[in-house]
Amino acid sequence: METTPAFTGLRCTDCGEDFDAEAATHRCPDCGGILDPLSELDAVELDRSELDSRPFDGLDRYAELLPFSAESLVSMDEGTTPLVSAPEFADQLGVGQVLIKDESRNPTGSFKDRGAALAVTAALQHGAEIVALPSAGNAGQAAAAYAARAGLDCEVFVPSRAVFDTKAMINVHGGEMTVVGGRLDDAAAAFRDAIAEEEWYSVATFETPYRHEGKKTMFYEIAEQREWESPDHVVYPTGGGVGIVGMAKAARELRELGWIDDGPAFHAAQATGCAPIAEAFDEGRTEHEPVEHPDTICGGIEVADPGASRLVLDAVRESGGTAVATPDEEILGAAVDIAQTAGIEMGATCGAAASGALELAERGVFDGDETVVLVNTATGNKESDILRSHLMSQGI
Repeated sequence: METTPAFTGLRCTDCGEDFDAEAATHRCPDCGGILDPLSELDAVELDRSELDSRPFDGLDRYAELLPFSAESLVSMDEGTTPLVSAPEFADQLGVGQVLIKDESRNPTGSFKDRGAALAVTAALQHGAEIVALPSAGNAGQAAAAYAARAGLDCEVFVPSRAVFDTKAMINVHGGEMTVVGGRLDDAAAAFRDAIAEEEWYSVATFETPYRHEGKKTMFYEIAEQREWESPDHVVYPTGGGVGIVGMAKAARELRELGWIDDGPAFHAAQATGCAPIAEAFDEGRTEHEPVEHPDTICGGIEVADPGASRLVLDAVRESGGTAVATPDEEILGAAVDIAQTAGIEMGATCGAAASGALELAERGVFDGDETVVLVNTATGNKESDILRSHLMSQGI
């Protein structure tokens, strides 16, 4: 494998054993736990002044902090998305500043491109010919796009309720799509049955070690865009929690490198109709209990049985954050509010970050002077029918 000098291999987040990245491709060979890429930060040949000299135009600018070299990365200049001020929403929250990390500017319109770039790079270096995953939509579209760029085939299992645009683009990128009746968990079950019979390379959430590794670059950018001053809070719309795990890892790394003094409080925002992380947090549990009957229009965060809840809860608690859940009506209303005040086309699912922030303000979490970052994980164009239907239900 063509890796960076600082990358030393993979560590199991359950049993703590270390593995060579060429031999261990997915879950821990010993216990089946989630593997996490390891970097020896003392060996990182990069400093903040070097970054200042690089164009702000893709993940490869952070290559020394990633497993794969800039030259080997399957990339479409994903990442390096803007951090946009939302002053009217800051007034609503009663805080000093609200910034929206607008991941809709990625090549396929969502933050899933960051994880796809690294996961498909790993698949290519492991000699895979076909990558596969279950997806609510966005991750499947991203995987199909990056597989196409790498010359690989792609198999995607999506629930029937996935939005039309993402299903269409999976096919446009050349991906083979299996539409499964029901919800994401049903698509995931069909994927597991199929991959057991096929020689496919899984790029599923937390099965490949590299999707959350790609997502950590969101926080690298947030810190750099703020001239290496961490925001006080980051509110993230949470389903599987890949992004929050990745960003919390990035904050730890930047503190160890001495590039930031303190990290933010990370807050997981969910929908009340499917809130296994928020419920576990409120009840003081270290892992979730699956939601038996999930019920939310926000398909991107409707993950009834997240496979890495322990890591998500650890990231939230260790940062001093919390987990909240708000009803669909409030989520959609907050997404519309952001569009009508800040101009940002926030995805319907992503509105959970905004409604979650309003709930945090109601609980008195903010003291009036902080900087709050909301992560807009996908473009509103993908779910425009949901947002428009919400407006119509309000008589607008």
